[in-house]
Amino acid sequence: MPHDGVAMTDAALLPDLAELTAAAVPELHALRDRAVAALRARVAPDGAPSAAALEAEQFAAHSASWLATYVEALSALQDWALRLRAAGRFGEIEALILQIGFGEYLAQIAGGIPMSQGEVARLQDLGLSPGFGAAAERLMARGNSAAARSRLAALMAEGQGQATFGASGLDDELEMIRDQFRRFADEEVIPHAQGWHLRDELIPMPVIEALAEMGVFGLTIPEEYGGFGLSKASMVVVSEELSRGYIGVGSLGTRSEIAAELILCGGTEAQKAHWLPKIASGEILPTAVFTEPNTGSDLGALRTRAVRDGADWRITGNKTWITNAARAHVMTLLARTDPETDDWRGLSMFLAEKAPGTEADPFPTPGMTGGEIGVLGYRGMKEYELGFDGFRVSGENLLGGAPGQGFKQLMQTFESARIQTAARAVGVAQAALEAGLDYANGRQQFGRPLAAFPRVSGKLAMMAVEIAIARQLTYRAAWEKDHGRRCDLEAGMAKLLAARVAWAAADNALQIHGGNGFALEYRISRILCDARILNIFEGAAEIQAQVIARRLLG
Repeated sequence: MPHDGVAMTDAALLPDLAELTAAAVPELHALRDRAVAALRARVAPDGAPSAAALEAEQFAAHSASWLATYVEALSALQDWALRLRAAGRFGEIEALILQIGFGEYLAQIAGGIPMSQGEVARLQDLGLSPGFGAAAERLMARGNSAAARSRLAALMAEGQGQATFGASGLDDELEMIRDQFRRFADEEVIPHAQGWHLRDELIPMPVIEALAEMGVFGLTIPEEYGGFGLSKASMVVVSEELSRGYIGVGSLGTRSEIAAELILCGGTEAQKAHWLPKIASGEILPTAVFTEPNTGSDLGALRTRAVRDGADWRITGNKTWITNAARAHVMTLLARTDPETDDWRGLSMFLAEKAPGTEADPFPTPGMTGGEIGVLGYRGMKEYELGFDGFRVSGENLLGGAPGQGFKQLMQTFESARIQTAARAVGVAQAALEAGLDYANGRQQFGRPLAAFPRVSGKLAMMAVEIAIARQLTYRAAWEKDHGRRCDLEAGMAKLLAARVAWAAADNALQIHGGNGFALEYRISRILCDARILNIFEGAAEIQAQVIARRLLG
């Protein structure tokens, strides 16, 4: 790629980059603390936040959430740089990512953070100004320069074909896992993903069987229950690489992850011994059956009911947006067992067994019907609406053996689910970057490759930088989880940011393709559709920002 005469010394490093970023991080934490204090003064003047006030001040609350997410993200990026420096692996690409990342995100904090295409979180919404010192000001002025973006894009072109740009900062074992699943995605997924998507096909069973043999479904299940007992960080790496191939394949393990976490945290010993080995081996495929047509994110308002029938239960009601429902053998099904309640307190979780369906008869189990929901993307497992009419569940399959614990049990899975979703988003973003980079270097316009034009190379550089930031924030959340620390805040932030990064990367990569990006034959059209769901499921961006705000307020 032409460098347009830009010298490396001008583009690559601010000579005192390490000192500048180190000085900026404490200022960022102080700004976050001021933002939380300002929000608390508006919505929690007497200590506990008022739900009505928090709703009335929603824009300010979500602005604080996005600010805190940016602070956490830059802190994670700084820690990544420090680890690489200590290991002697902090090179020019890494320095450029750090420089551009700090320069751009500091500038957005000062001028406005994009929450969506038409919504910008500004400090004045909280009655604040940045109050940054000389280090942050210098990073904003020179960090994300055109020369730095051009140099980073040139280095990316030289290293085209590698899975990521910039060292990950992970240990050798995790990098070996990454290599294994990257090869699988390159060889067994990417050549077929566009066809599966265009034909709206289920992911072929041989692919699922291969993933089962590789241990995907038992990755984090303890060895005593037939799994590998690996870290959440390993789950992140696997999800990222498989989603880089196709989000449907990267999401296959999500159902198993949620089901296993539910059983590990809330199940009886007998339930753990019975179900976990079957999930780990891929002998059974689970699906999560939570959402209802009129409740959306308000799970406490669920109306599907379960009533006792001797020793067993009968389920009646409707569910929607159920992924992989036809193929599944067991449903983690949330239903109301106490008809006197109208909130989360009357909910119970069931391990509801069903027969996997066929194309001709997708839901053969008595008491259960279903219909497919047509979707733009995320097609490899299909989405369904389900109806239950006296559907029988064995009494021994009430999770934990006691009713009324379902919502609490589900809450215990949110950290892992959101970390995994953030990882999927990073993988989709990486796929978009690679598609954009391939096209930009191969397409000639006006006698030059597209990548030679600054507006194109700049897009590619910013994709790489934002992916690196989202990746490190996701790794941080997984690290906290692996060390037994509460990480719902970090997990929510990782999901919030990574989902936006995936959509931006897909949109920009399609723009690089021009009219061809709008053609179904190009994979970027699929990647764009797949990226769009990430801001919606596992907590819509607006809900996620609200949850983060509540946690910030304590």
